[in-house]
Amino acid sequence: MTGLVEYMEAYRLMKKYGIKTVQSAYVSSAAQAVKFAAGKPIVLKAISGKALHKTKSGLVALNLTGDSQISAAFTHLTKAAEKYKPYKILAQHMVPQGIEVIMGGREDAQFGKLILFGLGGIYVETFKDVSIRVCPIRKTDAQSMLDDLKSKSIIAKDAKSASMLEELLMKVSRMLVENDIKELDLNPLILHDGTYDAVDLRVLE
Repeated sequence: MTGLVEYMEAYRLMKKYGIKTVQSAYVSSAAQAVKFAAGKPIVLKAISGKALHKTKSGLVALNLTGDSQISAAFTHLTKAAEKYKPYKILAQHMVPQGIEVIMGGREDAQFGKLILFGLGGIYVETFKDVSIRVCPIRKTDAQSMLDDLKSKSIIAKDAKSASMLEELLMKVSRMLVENDIKELDLNPLILHDGTYDAVDLRVLE
């Protein structure tokens, strides 16, 4: 039976494989959200298996600063999420703006584990600029996945960025192979300041 992996469990799995994820924690009150922020901008999200598109469902509040703004957003989200029970409120530190990519995979009846990579965020459906390979992949496969993309020059602006993404692809491939994962969706994964952060994780087992 396929089921959605609880968010923080998925978060811990990413950390195990050295995949950078934005700092996250569940908060059960506005006061906890304020404490988590520690003076930095945060995002609040209502996480529910019944709401796969959090932004479209109004379950995301971005760039929150200050006690009053964070508290108001927490109250708003708990009301908006009532129809998606059960739910939890997730707090995350804001990530600098950058290029959004998607990285993920799935289990195919014919080919086994597949890994996908391409331009992410709102552009996934618009441009469909993605590359797919059968796992496990080697560095040459990761390089060719990047070369496949029409958006390569946007995603990997230099050799250092390309190498970082190739290493990340191999980590994700290894994670897919070594775990009973039916579907994996890291979208968006934000590239910024010579590094990256996975800000939304969806894992089905």
